[in-house]
Amino acid sequence: MISIRVVDSITELQPADAGCIALSGSHGGLSSARYALAARPLLSVFNDAGVGLDDAGIAGLAFLQSHGLAACAVSHTSARIGQAASTLSHGVVSHANTAAQALGIRTHEALQPQVDNLSRRQP
Repeated sequence: MISIRVVDSITELQPADAGCIALSGSHGGLSSARYALAARPLLSVFNDAGVGLDDAGIAGLAFLQSHGLAACAVSHTSARIGQAASTLSHGVVSHANTAAQALGIRTHEALQPQVDNLSRRQP
C-alpha cells in the first residue's frame, strides 16, 4: 500500500514522505508547490483557494507537472482551506494535472474514494 500523509500545511512534509500521497489543506499556489517538490510525494493534494487572479491558487499544479509530479486541488467550496481532514472527507477534485490524471484522479469527483483506490496500489 502507498502511505497517505494528512497535513494541514504542505510545509509539514519531510524527505521521508517521498512517494506518499500528501493530502494538505494548503492552497495550490507556487509557494506550496515548492515544498511538495522538495518532498516528492507520489501525489500532492491542495485546495484551489478559489483559483484566484491569474490562476494563482492552482499555479503549483503546472509547476509540479513540469517536474514530473502529480498534483490536484479540491474546490474551496467543498473543503475548508487549511484543514486536511476536510480535504479528505469532503473534497471534490476541481483541478488535476496530467500526471495526476494518469494516476486515475478525475475532476468533479469526490477525492476520498480516488485516494483510497490509489493507496491500495503497490508503491
